Amino acid sequence: MELELSMFLIVCPLVFLAGLLDSIAGGGGLISLPAYLFAGIPVHFALGTNKLSSIAGTLVASYRYYKNKYVDLSLCIPCIAVAFAGSALGTSLTLLADERYLQGLLLAVLPITAFYVFKKKRFDFSGSSLSRARTLVYALIISFILGGYDGFFGPGTGTFLILLYGGIAKIDPRIASGNAKPVNLASNLSALVLFLYHGRVLMLLGLCAALFSIIGAYLGSGLVIRRGTKIIRYAILTVLALLFVKIAYDVIGGG
Repeated sequence: MELELSMFLIVCPLVFLAGLLDSIAGGGGLISLPAYLFAGIPVHFALGTNKLSSIAGTLVASYRYYKNKYVDLSLCIPCIAVAFAGSALGTSLTLLADERYLQGLLLAVLPITAFYVFKKKRFDFSGSSLSRARTLVYALIISFILGGYDGFFGPGTGTFLILLYGGIAKIDPRIASGNAKPVNLASNLSALVLFLYHGRVLMLLGLCAALFSIIGAYLGSGLVIRRGTKIIRYAILTVLALLFVKIAYDVIGGG
């Protein structure tokens, strides 16, 4: 596929914003995936290239959480393994799916995902604690299912991991956030390997976007500003609304 300058001008600034948001509260894929689609990149290539740029930012955030001791390795390592497997399954299904089917799926899933992600402003988990064994079982199930979701589609995975780790597995909020990053990194890596194998990654664009993702993630992981998060939320909703209109036009016009 031939790359154009306009693709870089659209994708890179939005991927920077995605990295910033993702390191604060997750949900960066709600900006980065639409960015590739806005640039006129076919769905399969958008999904594959998005994984390449997303990995860079997630890696930076993962390291920062680990360095600050917000990662519970005994819980996280098994979850990484099952998320990797789940993502491989989800990605395989995506590669088999027709592009027009994926466009239709995006029409349905993007608004629902956005609503759920931005409905939750805080990650305050309450309720009785669980035994370590039960927490691990729940965390493994959550990781496998969301790994599959990440491989098949992806946006919002990090936020869903945090919410479900805390809400169902009863993991401490800070540890839930810390564990979510390397687990999400594993699911992204699994998907990327398959997308690369099937030639669905635009390497030059993905690597340039990855640099912007790293910068965004580095800055975002050090920020504690409420107003900035609000602005990002509004930006995402605008991007999603435009994407919804664009895909609807493509589906209806192409039909």
